[in-house]
Amino acid sequence: MLTPRQIEQVKATVPVLREHGVLLTTHFYRRMLEGNPELRNIFNQAHQARGRQQKALAEAVLAYAENIENPAVLLPAVKFIASKHATVGIRAEHYPIVGRHLLASIREVLGEAASDELLEAWGAAYGQLADLMIEVESGIYEAQANADGGWSGWRPFIVSRRVEETPDVVSLYLTPADGGKVPVWKPGQFVSVRAYLPELKLVQPRQYSLSAAPEDRSQLRISVKRIAAAGDAPAGLMSNHLHKCLKAGDTIDVSAPAGEFHLAEGTNPVFLAGAGIGVTPIFAMLESIARNTPERQVTFVQVARTASELVFVNEVREAAGKLKNAKLLAFVTQPAEADTTIKCPCVKLGARPSVEDIRALAPEADVDAYLCGPGDFMSGMRAALEAAGVPARQIHAEVFGTGSEA
Repeated sequence: MLTPRQIEQVKATVPVLREHGVLLTTHFYRRMLEGNPELRNIFNQAHQARGRQQKALAEAVLAYAENIENPAVLLPAVKFIASKHATVGIRAEHYPIVGRHLLASIREVLGEAASDELLEAWGAAYGQLADLMIEVESGIYEAQANADGGWSGWRPFIVSRRVEETPDVVSLYLTPADGGKVPVWKPGQFVSVRAYLPELKLVQPRQYSLSAAPEDRSQLRISVKRIAAAGDAPAGLMSNHLHKCLKAGDTIDVSAPAGEFHLAEGTNPVFLAGAGIGVTPIFAMLESIARNTPERQVTFVQVARTASELVFVNEVREAAGKLKNAKLLAFVTQPAEADTTIKCPCVKLGARPSVEDIRALAPEADVDAYLCGPGDFMSGMRAALEAAGVPARQIHAEVFGTGSEA
């Protein structure tokens, strides 16, 4: 329990964190990964290079400092982060290492402003947060290990099949190498896979949504988009490795399914929208509804640059055909010449979803909306849904991919 004085000290750092938070977290990550290089195998080095983890941690530290008197309000964010941690192998023993480097970074970045009293306050604050994270993550690991067909940590899987969905998306069907079964996951959840990347001389994990409904207990399916270099952004090392190097019969380590973004049970109307490869968890939800609650009213919106980039077209139609009340609409934002011959009324060329489009789809007041895609797509869809009368609490979203997908 923090003392009133320690709380006061932590809150006093809020202005500094707002202005210099990324500087602090950049120094922290550099210090930690140099001092404990074995952790490079856990942390996404592509996100490190692009500054994403530094920015995300800076925002998390600021939010914690701002809410230090009532950290319980951050529990949804803690659960989200914990589910990510649980799929890359972050364990309780890592937290003292992180804490040591974080406190040293505060002293080194703030200099004389980092008094012993301030460091003691932040040490207590970090300990409180670490205990909370460890508790939540331990619960996830325990639930994963005790689930029927479940496991904790990494498990070897064999690639039983590859399906080229589009020129840039491949689906990998993964079967446990031990011959066992997999647990029943929730539509929308994800797993991590890890592989040795020669370019980095490191083992690296990457997270991918499960792109099928939880029906077949013998396998998992992920669908990976190959990320090409664009401008200053380099090509995706893992996505290209999986596309080029992982073949049927190969083995790869996989984490147990996890994630807070998933379809809720019920029979109320559902609005599903995915952009680019962000459609993978959204399709899993559609397929699950078609199999388990086909009477449920479903609106399914998919956005891609060209018609050839619309993933799971045939599977979407098959799933929709099992529903009693389904609306499908695809938006092709940068149609190729061949796309202009498409006459289907469910495909709109050269457009993105507008408020008018969403209103025309007429989601019910009690609809649950699920969105997955790049940030600009998500913010636009959220605004359109709220303008159409959908309460913010019923809009569930997860950012997916890098940059703008559509």
